[in-house]
Amino acid sequence: MNSETFNLNLQKYATLIVKVGVNVQVGQVVVLYISIEQLELAHLIIQEAYKAGASEVITKWTDSFSQRQFLKNAPLDRLENIPTYFGTEADYIVDKKAARISVVSESPRALAGIPPKRIATFQKSMGQVLNRVRKATQNNDLSWTVVAAAGSKWSQLVFPELSVSEATQKLWEEIFKTTRIIEADPVQAWKEHDHKLHAKANWLNNEQFTALHYVSSNTDLTIGLPKNHHWEGASSLNSQGISFMANMPSEEVFSAADSTRIDGVVSSTKPLSYSGTIIEGIRLTFKNGRVIEATAKKGEEVLNHLLETDEGARSLGEVALVPNPSPISQSGITFFNTLFDENASNHLALGSAYPFSLIGGTKMTEDELKKAHLNISQTHVDFMVGSAEMDIDGIRTDGTRIPVFRNGDWASV
Repeated sequence: MNSETFNLNLQKYATLIVKVGVNVQVGQVVVLYISIEQLELAHLIIQEAYKAGASEVITKWTDSFSQRQFLKNAPLDRLENIPTYFGTEADYIVDKKAARISVVSESPRALAGIPPKRIATFQKSMGQVLNRVRKATQNNDLSWTVVAAAGSKWSQLVFPELSVSEATQKLWEEIFKTTRIIEADPVQAWKEHDHKLHAKANWLNNEQFTALHYVSSNTDLTIGLPKNHHWEGASSLNSQGISFMANMPSEEVFSAADSTRIDGVVSSTKPLSYSGTIIEGIRLTFKNGRVIEATAKKGEEVLNHLLETDEGARSLGEVALVPNPSPISQSGITFFNTLFDENASNHLALGSAYPFSLIGGTKMTEDELKKAHLNISQTHVDFMVGSAEMDIDGIRTDGTRIPVFRNGDWASV
């Protein structure tokens, strides 16, 4: 990919993020979270957002070096007590119904070596302060999207056999491929892809299974689904009825688990990048909706800190179906990044459910959501469980079983 092609693709990517990712409206506030390493993409996104009519673009620069120094050296009471201006800004974002663009590009090992307890302490404190933004985002009150950019250290982790420049170029090529930038008309390509995923979601919504049963060589798990649950695929609607794409790439259809009816054992099939650490070989045992035993071949201490975030961190908020023949899976690449790896595999999420995964859920109080058996937590962490050998049955209320997945792919849709 020569420089001219790269620049053209990067411009198309910025346009896609603004027009399809968050679908910026005239007069809207936009918040952009992006690494200092991605200055060129940041400028293109900012430019496109203003062209689309944004009234203000707030750029929140991230820098893993600064973050490491802070988490390593700041006094414990600073990790526990977040300055009030963070809460003020969070209120501004929600009150303005800002569109949130998050660009992930840092190495998943960016915080390796920092004591997990210090990271967990800070994340819990920040989670409490930013709780209003989290709720508004998970309730789809705001438009939001998560996309990726090829950071140099992340690229080297994915393609260790290549030089830094070669690895970065290769990762950009994969990003452009999986987000359909290489198509003649990426916006139209996403519309067509969105239509296909909505068809899958509609079938599941019509079935209204009471549970899903996952079986593979290392998993035997039954996940209850709440009454009146709702499946979504690709695009969503915010509270103003504006369409947006929460993740690009996206190959999933997803809904919420019944947090009281999860039983059995599930094992991860891909590494999980969490808190700057890579967790591998996760094995969780559930009983009556709660994790009663958790192990990992690597990163077990970090996994346990995650599960201790709050009560809801020990249950599931999301169930997502992704066929093994998906483009990301067939690439054979492990990206060490949930945005990509979750779109190569069936996945589950520890922590909070999305209220829109229940019909009428966005208008319910937290207590009402709990009574409907949706999980409540300040965390939401996806981990991958799918494989080419996984079978999934949908269980109807009369006990009838309908094949949903066979050998890692859709069975009857």
